Amino acid sequence: MPASTSLLRKWATSLVQWFDADFGNHDFDAIRAKPDRVEWVRCIPFIILHLGCLGVLLVGWSWFAVAAAVALYFVRMFAVTGVYHRYFSHRTFRTSRFMQFLLALLGASSTQRGPLWWAYHHRQHHKHSDEADDAHSPHVHGFWWSHVGWITSARNFPTDYRVVKDLAKFPELVFLNRFDSLVPIVLATGLFFLGMILEHFAPGLGVTGGQMLVWGFFISTTALFHGTCSINSLAHLIGRKRFNTKDDSRNSLLLALITLGEGWHNNHHHYMGATRQGFYWWEIDITYYVLKVMSWTGLIWDLRPVPISVKEDGRRRPRAV
Repeated sequence: MPASTSLLRKWATSLVQWFDADFGNHDFDAIRAKPDRVEWVRCIPFIILHLGCLGVLLVGWSWFAVAAAVALYFVRMFAVTGVYHRYFSHRTFRTSRFMQFLLALLGASSTQRGPLWWAYHHRQHHKHSDEADDAHSPHVHGFWWSHVGWITSARNFPTDYRVVKDLAKFPELVFLNRFDSLVPIVLATGLFFLGMILEHFAPGLGVTGGQMLVWGFFISTTALFHGTCSINSLAHLIGRKRFNTKDDSRNSLLLALITLGEGWHNNHHHYMGATRQGFYWWEIDITYYVLKVMSWTGLIWDLRPVPISVKEDGRRRPRAV
């Protein structure tokens, strides 16, 4: 096959994968065997996401648009930490199948790929933390690759459904995972039209469709992405180690505040089966507080506690700063 034809086929596959993430991934092991390198065509939507933040120069701002961006950051950060991480990756609580789907929809709005892809990579991270097979270890691959570079590599695009068999048995989750751009597109479109409606019916707010799109989607989602990825990179570089884990995971109050509780990363790597990652009352874990309140409503249940033996062992060690 001529080189030009092969390149065109590769680009065509990348374009289709913008909408169908499973397209062309039939030989998963062969894809994983490829060397790490940036696949620019596949990453164009990710680049557009960041460039879209510059739209603020055109649309300006309003208090309503900024408030919407902040609210969407925190709601979707909870979706990442409480749903993608603590539920789909670690199954630290239980819920109904219908609620599971609603939570998956909320998680998909974060624009951090599908729930099964996220869970697959996170489970691999724990299995190989700070080893060569850890896709985002700053100690193995460097800070920038661990923070953002790893998601631009073709070998990290597909989902290994063999690792998430407990989730892959639900066709609705597989659908969301395969068409992972669907929910973000609906969210961005909805925000734009909401802004247009408010501009017409509530002009006193000073908000426009463009503002809601730029602030509510582009800026909020970009901040959300880098907040989440700070756990991949910075949480293995800054803070203190309470527990002697095999990796260099660390606890950081700053990162815990940014990510609603994920900054207690050394705690989590020592004992990943608990719903709560801030093991003690002084370790702020907002995601856990929200999940606890949800459990009172019956929407979720069986939140897994931190074993007493783990907490007692941790008290003998210095607190994280």
